[in-house]
Amino acid sequence: MIGSREGEVVEVHRARNAANSALKYVMDPKEQLKIYTAIEDAGLDLGAIYHSHTRSDPVPSQTDVNLAKYGDDQPKFPGTLYLIVGVANSEPDVRLWSIVGNDYEQVGFEVTE
Repeated sequence: MIGSREGEVVEVHRARNAANSALKYVMDPKEQLKIYTAIEDAGLDLGAIYHSHTRSDPVPSQTDVNLAKYGDDQPKFPGTLYLIVGVANSEPDVRLWSIVGNDYEQVGFEVTE
C-alpha cells in the first residue's frame, strides 16, 4: 500500500501475500487495517495499492477489478489507484490504473529522484 500527499508518493508499505502464491494475492485483513491506519495516522492518503502479475501483462484482471469494489460496484477505496508490476519478462513493466466499478483506465505517472 502506498501513502501519498498531493499525488506524491511518501511511504510504501509492503504486505505479506496471505495466499502464499505466485498466481494470486490476498492481504490479511488485520495487516491491511494496520497499514491503512498507519497511513491515515501519518496524515497521508492511500494513494495506491500495488501488486505484481507474474505471468501476464500488468493489466487489471477480473480478480483485480472485483477486489477494488464492493458487490454493488462502489469502490472500496475511492480515489485510490492500483499499481501493477508485470514481471513475466526480463524487464519489469509498471502500469498505474484507476479501477471504478467494472471499468479501468490506465493513468500516467512520472518517476523522479
